[in-house]
Amino acid sequence: MNRRELIDADGGNHAAKPIPRAAFDSTLALLREGYDFISVRCRRMNTDIFATRLMLRPAICVRGAEAAEMFYGGDHFTRIGAMPQTTLRLLQDKGSVQALDGAAHRHRKALFLSILLDGDQIERLRATFRRAWLDQLEDWQRRDEIVLFDAVNLVLTQATAAWAGIPADKDRAELCRELSGMVENAGGIGPSTMLALWRRRRTERTIGELVRRVRSGALDLPANSPVRLVSEYVDAEGMPLDLASAAVEIINIIRPVVAIGRFIMFAALALHQHRQWYDKFAAGDDDGLEAFAEEVRRLYPFFPFIGGRARHPFEWKGYRFGKGDWVLLDLHGTNHDRRLFVEPDRFIPERGLSWKTHGFDFIPHGGGDPATTHRCPGEAVTVALIMEAVRLLTRSMAYQVPDQDMTVSLARMPARPKSGFRIDNVRRNPAERLPVEPEPLRS
Repeated sequence: MNRRELIDADGGNHAAKPIPRAAFDSTLALLREGYDFISVRCRRMNTDIFATRLMLRPAICVRGAEAAEMFYGGDHFTRIGAMPQTTLRLLQDKGSVQALDGAAHRHRKALFLSILLDGDQIERLRATFRRAWLDQLEDWQRRDEIVLFDAVNLVLTQATAAWAGIPADKDRAELCRELSGMVENAGGIGPSTMLALWRRRRTERTIGELVRRVRSGALDLPANSPVRLVSEYVDAEGMPLDLASAAVEIINIIRPVVAIGRFIMFAALALHQHRQWYDKFAAGDDDGLEAFAEEVRRLYPFFPFIGGRARHPFEWKGYRFGKGDWVLLDLHGTNHDRRLFVEPDRFIPERGLSWKTHGFDFIPHGGGDPATTHRCPGEAVTVALIMEAVRLLTRSMAYQVPDQDMTVSLARMPARPKSGFRIDNVRRNPAERLPVEPEPLRS
């Protein structure tokens, strides 16, 4: 049967709508335009869908809330085969929850939900993050300047490793390079990507050895530590994960937490560019703090798009998708869609966005219910750590922002201010009214 012909339930035929086509191959345009690649073409062609080729592979690009609902709902897509191999191996790797579908995916995903959506776990991570930041603040005061992006990544690594149960004999600076490198090089190719892949393999071996020690009883960790929870997890058939898969899943918990450093850097940039919000939070007012964090997640670039492979033929808005079709959903473009957000390129926390109430229109990490359709259920942790970082930046310390190049190129994926956001003259705020101090960092 011709691919453009569909059979109705009553046996009648109807022609599918032709998908608008962009250039024969758009690889160079994607590299040139980055985050704007899909939305620019959608606006130009007045459509939410178009077909092209990337690296000569046929691709269908979509954007908007309806496209996000189609992508995340209905169990239409698998992540298997949806990412370049280097991206897959750096961000998820084989044997991960993202490489599973159906009941197997849901069963293992429940493990992640029990950690990442648990209020006690989030509070323990937040408190550990605060303690790590204040500890590092002593070092920051002795330095001429710091690149906030790099400094926060180290703080997040220290906090996440202690929270997860990774012993202190694993060098935190080296672990930070390993975890940060996975994110920074996921969109590229070349020597730096190969180095990041090599470092990832080393990290997996180290974490796999921790799992072996936990299972043998040689390493006793708290019952609620993520390393122990993953080590003791059994699948729907009652089988534990093999060491390699367990290591992959532990990394898939700690690496995304370190990636929050990009949002924290952008939050600092927003505080600098919108001084009224800095002054408000510095005065101790938490009203609007969550909305501020959410607007940071909406406005500033994080993931450009997400890919999936159609698991079966289906139709959406009259367009036909065949089994195996490669589909890219525009996350950044959907978060900047003028049909969804008034003045989408302006920073307006008064929008009052919240991951708790938005489904498929506000999708910095993805869309839908974390327990069902959503595959990256890290919003609660992300928002909690951005909020705590804003409190620390505005209340626990003072600093100056020297002249620097803060331009953010959307052609760079993942994006960041060119300078990494440098600050100097850092000092502890002695007048801060501290809450009850968290427990000291321990592994």
